[in-house]
Amino acid sequence: MGEHAERNDKDERATQAIPPVHSSPTAADSGNATDSTYREPRPRRRTDWGKVKDQVVGLLAGIVRWVGLIFALILVMHVIFVIGEANPDNGIVSFVENWSDALSLGFQDLFTPEDPKLKVLINFGIAALFWMVVSSILARIIRRVGGTSL
Repeated sequence: MGEHAERNDKDERATQAIPPVHSSPTAADSGNATDSTYREPRPRRRTDWGKVKDQVVGLLAGIVRWVGLIFALILVMHVIFVIGEANPDNGIVSFVENWSDALSLGFQDLFTPEDPKLKVLINFGIAALFWMVVSSILARIIRRVGGTSL
């Protein structure tokens, strides 16, 4: 009988050392990182580099278009402030005036009519159109070189 009890202890210790194996994790086990249940390996995601390239090209073209739009908007705001005789000491008006001088790229004295409001309307209006056209062309070039068609 002593031999039987000794063999029973060995069998019991051997079965306790083997962790339980499940064929699939249960909902209760999924949050527990320390359990020893079998987990299905996650399938690897394949990166579609063509799609990534198209997204980057689209993003870059969109940024170019938005920058051109913002530049044109600043120039149009300057025209509105000058024609509407806005207060030149106002922070917004002075900010727009400073930026519009830099963004006009030489268009500010292209035409020289006698009326100063007409001069600003024509010259800064042409500069705003310039930014819209140039940003549109650059965005198309970026998309064409990048291989996307939009």
